[in-house]
Amino acid sequence: MLMAIDVGNTNMVFGLFRGEDLVGSFRLKTDAIRTSDEIGLLAWDYFQRFGWRAEEVEDVIIASVVPQVMYSLTSAIIKYFGRKPIIVDDDVDPGLPYEVSGSDERLGPDRAVADIAAIAKYGTPLIVLDFGTATTVDAISKDGGYLGGCITAGVRVSAEALFQKAALLPRVELTKPATVLGCTAVGQIQAGVVTGYIGAIEYLIREAKREMGYPEVKVVATGGLARMVADNTDLIDVVDSRLILDGLRLIYLRDKGQA
Repeated sequence: MLMAIDVGNTNMVFGLFRGEDLVGSFRLKTDAIRTSDEIGLLAWDYFQRFGWRAEEVEDVIIASVVPQVMYSLTSAIIKYFGRKPIIVDDDVDPGLPYEVSGSDERLGPDRAVADIAAIAKYGTPLIVLDFGTATTVDAISKDGGYLGGCITAGVRVSAEALFQKAALLPRVELTKPATVLGCTAVGQIQAGVVTGYIGAIEYLIREAKREMGYPEVKVVATGGLARMVADNTDLIDVVDSRLILDGLRLIYLRDKGQA
């Protein structure tokens, strides 16, 4: 069994693979002050609940955008599962070709891993969106190379900033209202935050397609709010919630010469 872990700013997602099959997954809150024992015991509890054994884990691969949790997480994996994890970027290169000139910057491991999975699963050219704490847009050429992208605040971050800075505005459920012109504070906030956010994403997709120069580009979305956005626009073709986990599995197989 392969354990793949996607460490995001909000959650750590654990995926368990037997071959190509994702047989289970669970989430833990990303918390830099958690000890290795806390992480290890929480993960162990999930294993016990679903009838898995820690001894079944043959290898572990991690993509992380939160360096502050990596010491505790790595220690937890070693202590409770007896495996030294493979860290994307540190121990293994994601293998994403770059067609961007004039910069030595590399994508964060989560974005690179998602792009690798999207290329393998859906072909090229592609636009890959990840709706997390930040929302990212990546453009992939017809030859499978990274062309560039953009980063904006996720809708939850934008909404939280509004609530914190405007004392009289209530927190609301992040759902798209029926109309843009609302008659209540809740409806107006939802229209501005959610509908406005969807409109911004549509603009970014259209501009990305124009700059790529391809008339037909498949748009793949992942992340917590991908489904909400995709259900309210016709510009997203596929929602794939396991994109990063699948990418980690593919990178692991390639590293082991099994791809």
